[in-house]
Amino acid sequence: MKPSEWNPGKLLELSGHYWRTGTLHAAVKLDVFSAIGDKKLPGSQIARELKCAQRGMARLLDALAAMGLLLKEDGHYANTPTGKAFLCRESPQYLGYIMLHHHQLVDSWTKLDQAVSSGEPVWGGTSDRGESWRQNFLMGMFNMAMNLAPRIVPLIDMSDHKQLLDLGGGPGTYSIHFCLANSNLTATVFDLPSTQPFAEKTIARFDLSDRISFRSGDYLQDDIGSGYDIAWLSHILHGEGPDACRRLLRKTVTALSGGGLVIIHEFILDDTMDSPLFPALFSLNMLLGTPSGQAYSESQLRGMLKEAGAKKIRRIRFESPNDSGILIGTV
Repeated sequence: MKPSEWNPGKLLELSGHYWRTGTLHAAVKLDVFSAIGDKKLPGSQIARELKCAQRGMARLLDALAAMGLLLKEDGHYANTPTGKAFLCRESPQYLGYIMLHHHQLVDSWTKLDQAVSSGEPVWGGTSDRGESWRQNFLMGMFNMAMNLAPRIVPLIDMSDHKQLLDLGGGPGTYSIHFCLANSNLTATVFDLPSTQPFAEKTIARFDLSDRISFRSGDYLQDDIGSGYDIAWLSHILHGEGPDACRRLLRKTVTALSGGGLVIIHEFILDDTMDSPLFPALFSLNMLLGTPSGQAYSESQLRGMLKEAGAKKIRRIRFESPNDSGILIGTV
């Protein structure tokens, strides 16, 4: 927003915007949208089914209707098309897990002033991130990637490549889509051991266990293998500082055979570092949760790729809900 567009009304709206966020998070935590499904239900029935006080549920439902997330008619509530598509748990486009992950980040965002003052994260480390945190994060990343991968895969020609390294690939969503689109391709998902059971279960769901394997380890410390001819690094560099990113990219390039491709998928800032908005805010999120992570600009990522030995670096732009982009370099 331009400076001239700000006024007291807009400032107060922004200051209280977390009320809307809290309303949405509460509805997702209680699974309101799934309880309604395709039906039109009175608020009292929704309250009974979700074992909530009628007084509280009535106010939540009316607030959701005021936000345009539910439809209200004659005291009955129904899902909007948006609610059915993205907020009902059974929908393949469900976004609830990533919203629950966002909810788990709220406490750290209330301490942003502390993180800015100290330059240090306000989380105590991975011990703060229990099973619930891990499930919401992994399922959130899986569902987000399931929505985004079909748009990305057709943009990258892998017809002449055989072995993909999916570095920090989590549940293997992108490996799955790349392999489904390229019958010649096999893949290795490299991620932490805690991710392996979920990844292998997900890969098996798509009947790709014979083409996609999982290799566990810390990609900064451990051997990531060799002989790959394409490497996919989706949303992992922002978790590291510049020095670690350079080491990881050098390591990745070394693991590729001649003519291979290294592909970075990230929230990419403009070179001025102050736009687009989402990557700029995401960089603050990395300040809150990591010792040295940040969002990077296109020139910074290009420079890292070039230092690592990549050539013919190019960017692929595509429509993304969070301003992500893709850089490709040839080894």
